[in-house]
Amino acid sequence: MARQHVVTTLNGNAVEFLCESRQTLLEVLRDELHLTGTKEGCGTGDCGACTVNVDGRMMCSCLFLGVEAQGKSITTVEGIANGEKLHVLQRKFIEHAALQCGICTPGMLVAAKTLLDHKPNPTEEETRYWLAGNLCRCTGYNQIIEAVLDAASELRRA
Repeated sequence: MARQHVVTTLNGNAVEFLCESRQTLLEVLRDELHLTGTKEGCGTGDCGACTVNVDGRMMCSCLFLGVEAQGKSITTVEGIANGEKLHVLQRKFIEHAALQCGICTPGMLVAAKTLLDHKPNPTEEETRYWLAGNLCRCTGYNQIIEAVLDAASELRRA
């Protein structure tokens, strides 16, 4: 099968890669670009573990083809921190113990960052709605919601 040439922006950097037309963005990220932060949970778009931001929208990378990344701007969990400096969301997830096994955490962080990019002052209900597509089997969600709301508060004060 012929590989397709794709030019995109990934975590703020221009990136080019080759992928098969059937290869998912998740496979491209992990297997071709060696960005393993994005996790595969279900492979059917039901769990949110593979959530990335594509042109400002949350997207399950297991359902998005790598060739569809052409000309798009994509942010993965690796693009949230500023070098070695954690983003406030990452710090708050640690402070609130909003992570355990780590499978859902990258997708939760990307979804939460997308929420705060769109709504800097979300209510608890809005936060729960935005994160509803991201399933967690370990934490029970309360710590995650608290971490996101605390991060939003800190970002507004900054």
